[in-house]
Amino acid sequence: MEKLIKPMSGYLALLIAVVCFFAAIFSFMNLEESSLYAVLGVVLMIATFFILKGLMIINPNHSRVLNFFGKYVGTVKENGLFFVNPLYSTIKISLRSDNLQGQTLKVNDKMGNPIEIGAVIVWQVGDTYKAAYDVSNYTSYVRTQSEAAVRHLAGSFPYDNLEDEGAEITLREGGDTVNHILEKELSERLAPAGVIIKEARISHLAYASEIAGAMLQRQQAAAIVAARAKIVDGAVGMVEMALNKLSEKDIVELDNEKKAAMVSNLMVVLCGEKAATPIVNTGTLYQ
Repeated sequence: MEKLIKPMSGYLALLIAVVCFFAAIFSFMNLEESSLYAVLGVVLMIATFFILKGLMIINPNHSRVLNFFGKYVGTVKENGLFFVNPLYSTIKISLRSDNLQGQTLKVNDKMGNPIEIGAVIVWQVGDTYKAAYDVSNYTSYVRTQSEAAVRHLAGSFPYDNLEDEGAEITLREGGDTVNHILEKELSERLAPAGVIIKEARISHLAYASEIAGAMLQRQQAAAIVAARAKIVDGAVGMVEMALNKLSEKDIVELDNEKKAAMVSNLMVVLCGEKAATPIVNTGTLYQ
């Protein structure tokens, strides 16, 4: 598991390195006085480079994973100049949020229809130990697993409910529900890499080009049928209201044949796409 550590400040170590460096220069300049100055100069120069190697700068929203001959030592997430054991090997890992604009994938939905789908994912490293040691390359792992999650999501739900009328969730109308499902699956898939999913949204969704035209016609036909059904339902209500009003106010008495004729005429007028052309009857009602 990730272990946070706080190394000593690097400013004191930097000051010591500067002092050792100038002391080494002074020793080399006085070689003629004694041979000990040569040994002292070499020791001080080695100490200078040794101390400088242990200095590290950590910028905001960055971290360093420390390793000592194959053993995990800890992770430094604080910002500033620090000094650690110069024999430690370090791995830089960014803690900033990153966007992954996935490529548009061509997959089949739950009903087998070819569709195009793409997603935008916002992620960041939460556990540096897992990101450094549990996967070989955490950025490549994020890309591969994100693509797999989007493919699995597309195959789990239909594009719309034209074919699967009992579907409670569809990719086109799922909205936040579909995005939440995608976030949950991504979190499970990327947890081994210590990655946190902050947001995941479908950025592109459409039928594949080879069936887009046919599906558009089908959607238009379904919309026309639904509109016609609503018009007919309203027309039936209006005809019923007209017959009831005529009967209640005793305006005219109609037998079944005349009622049928009136219903037929009203339904044609109310359900027709174009405005009806009235014909004025100047004779009796029964002509």
